[in-house]
Amino acid sequence: MLADLWQPSAQVNTLAKRAAILRTIREFFYQRHVMEVDTPSLSAASVTDVHLASFQTQFIGPGFAKGLPLYLQTSPEFAMKRLLAAGSGAIYQICKAFRNEEAGSHHNPEFTMLEWYRPGFDEFALMDEINELMQLILNVPPAERLSYQEAFTQALGLDPLNATLEQLQALACAQGFAGIAKHETHRDTLLQLLFCMKVEPTIGQQKPCFIYYFPASQAALASICEHDTRVAGRFELYYQNMELANGFNELTDAQEQAKRFTEDNACRKANNLTQVPMDTRLIAALEHGLPQCAGVALGVDRLVMLATQKNTIKEVIAFDVDRA
Repeated sequence: MLADLWQPSAQVNTLAKRAAILRTIREFFYQRHVMEVDTPSLSAASVTDVHLASFQTQFIGPGFAKGLPLYLQTSPEFAMKRLLAAGSGAIYQICKAFRNEEAGSHHNPEFTMLEWYRPGFDEFALMDEINELMQLILNVPPAERLSYQEAFTQALGLDPLNATLEQLQALACAQGFAGIAKHETHRDTLLQLLFCMKVEPTIGQQKPCFIYYFPASQAALASICEHDTRVAGRFELYYQNMELANGFNELTDAQEQAKRFTEDNACRKANNLTQVPMDTRLIAALEHGLPQCAGVALGVDRLVMLATQKNTIKEVIAFDVDRA
């Protein structure tokens, strides 16, 4: 059995289809005058998000005899925003990203991400462009759109924006999650549990579906909506039980971003997780001035899975973590 591990996890004809999809993606952006960029995989800072775990290493070299801690990036987002602040204009990148989490049918610790940013776009204009790319690659019907509030209420009969902690606990218990819910004191944990387990399976089955206006408490790097401060300019794209993309009407306020990073690390500390250095270079770029823009990260491997009708991520990458 070990003698077979030199072989790729994907069939060569699948890799050929993958190459064709990558070529189509590059042509898509070339036609729209969006510049391809290439940013570092290693950085002195990483994401503070409590739901993401980074790989860490050290650089030993001139000036760093004691070692310079570096992180493999979970996304090229921070570096790309620095380019936007420097005046790059619309940009995209196809790159490797790294997340130190469990491998599975939809996950590999090393994966390929397509990320792009559109100055002057809001989240809805960016959804339009993603929709065009999806139709081009997958030959699918136009995506539908539902607000987070609409999708949650339709699936579970409870308004997630106004529900109390007690109501969410009761709903989660009724849905079979009493072991988690009865001791949980954070609304967002319950919301994410219910959305992942009960709402996501109901959306994006026949055609792609955008879910937008996530709760402000789940804004990540998105701006809070002026018309309703309960929600943020964040959206996700789902299709056939696959979460494909996560996008934002980007936060441009340096002070607010620094505050969110600090809050993330406080949450990490409270949950006995390693704290991550704040990316001060991103904060400096935001202070210099990030143009109003929308951005999105899309999982290329998952897109190829859908295009080639494969059930696992290892079937669309040359060597999965077991063969790397």
